[in-house]
Amino acid sequence: MRHCRMTTVVPISKRGTVTLPPALRRKFGFGAGENPLIVIEERDGEIVLRPASAVTVRDIPAQVIQGWIAEDEAGMREFESLARPS
Repeated sequence: MRHCRMTTVVPISKRGTVTLPPALRRKFGFGAGENPLIVIEERDGEIVLRPASAVTVRDIPAQVIQGWIAEDEAGMREFESLARPS
């Protein structure tokens, strides 16, 4: 079981905008860098925010990209095997 150390209530604008308090932004590294990004996930009925960064593809090692491609292809083969009628 996880325990929360800080609870903060913030308003949501009509456009869906939420402003994170400065203390939380600093603590979790939100807003750091030139073009700050946040990954938003829905996990087990909750919204999870994580800091993210954009990296140009040319800066990613070819071995890493090949690993991603291999994982995707393996996942597709598994999906196709489950999708075929028996």
